[in-house]
Amino acid sequence: MFNKILIANRGEIALRIIRTCREMGIKTVAVYSTADKESLHVKFADEAVCIGKASSAESYLNIPHLIAAAEITNADAIHPGYGFLAENARFAEICGQNGLKFIGPTPDQIRSMGDKITAKETMIRAGVPVVPGGEGLLQSLEGAKRIAKEIGYPVILKATAGGGGKGMRVVWSEEELERNYNMAKTEALAAFKNDGVYMEKFVEEPRHIEIQVAGDRYGTVCHLSERDCSIQRRHQKLVEESPSPFMTPELRYAMGEAAKKAASAIAYESVGTIEFLVDKHRNFYFMEMNTRIQVEHCVTEEVTNFDLIKEQILIAAGEKISGLDYEPQMHAIECRINAEDPYNEFRPSPGKITTLHQPGGHGIRVDSHVYAGYVIPPYYDSMIGKIIAVARTREEAINTMSRALSEYVIEGIKTTIPFHQQLMRNEDFRSGNFTTKFLDSFQMK
Repeated sequence: MFNKILIANRGEIALRIIRTCREMGIKTVAVYSTADKESLHVKFADEAVCIGKASSAESYLNIPHLIAAAEITNADAIHPGYGFLAENARFAEICGQNGLKFIGPTPDQIRSMGDKITAKETMIRAGVPVVPGGEGLLQSLEGAKRIAKEIGYPVILKATAGGGGKGMRVVWSEEELERNYNMAKTEALAAFKNDGVYMEKFVEEPRHIEIQVAGDRYGTVCHLSERDCSIQRRHQKLVEESPSPFMTPELRYAMGEAAKKAASAIAYESVGTIEFLVDKHRNFYFMEMNTRIQVEHCVTEEVTNFDLIKEQILIAAGEKISGLDYEPQMHAIECRINAEDPYNEFRPSPGKITTLHQPGGHGIRVDSHVYAGYVIPPYYDSMIGKIIAVARTREEAINTMSRALSEYVIEGIKTTIPFHQQLMRNEDFRSGNFTTKFLDSFQMK
């Protein structure tokens, strides 16, 4: 087992990892930018090292500084959390070259799933359902027109190196294709320094349902059931829950088996997530694989009573997994609390938190790194915490969440708490009647 782990991340996920490491008797090293000097992960780690200025490029994405921090603190492993360098194959390689265990999959496994075209081809060979579309990257506008005509409109253009909705465009007719094709390539180049795009059939009325998987170096793979992530804005998730209100036992079994096939196809070793689109007829299609821990991992932990960060560390240390598939025993819902103004197009709202009261009580978990007096910097993702409600039924979980949100007080900045309060009262949401397009027509009151 590792003696000391450096956490190459910030905020709530860094604090989350510190907690599990402490329970396992593993010492931790926090890294921080000058903007994060007062963050809780810095205060709670055993050691802390400043790795650069406020911008991500000069700190959390600065690989030489991270490696140097690990060396001077005698860390023997690095946990990347999510975001930043968590799915950077080159970073995983450099860790290995410097005698540091990267707590995650191998560089080759990251590469095989990091490029969407390669991932799709791998899934086809493994027998995992994929969305109909062209083979490989689009080479020209004429080629795009030909493929669109073959598979039929609407189609969606996606960046091969993409994520977070960047380089993604839905096209409803040939008249719209040229403009969207050019915009997708421009967005992809700006965001990922790679303008490669590909085309798929656009799945109408889709649900976004993902399966949590775990695999070890001995070839064993299991899944820990599903999470429904359909409540999202501009392809950014806002609410996640497990089990999905759209799920049936037959669909859960089929998706679970497909997810295990997907992970086995690359001999996956770590925890990860296979993401699917599911249409209104419950046909499901592979979308992508996230080769890291995810923001919403807490939902799965609460319904399976399973510490996914601990499992990640054990797998990296060479331990075997049980190989048992887990089904949710409870119902959990997670609301992401962002420093954003839901009454003003979710505009970011950095600044000083003057008052903070976090909810508690039976069935409530809050993962957050903020406190009264904390200044939210403008340089990073706007998420400042997550609140998870767990109960025996979905209705009870929603009611518990509503109660907790009414207790959650954050003053000095704008947050998404009012949005979540209104969502929990929405009849369509409460009845499970929603798709990924739900928020297109949702109006704040």
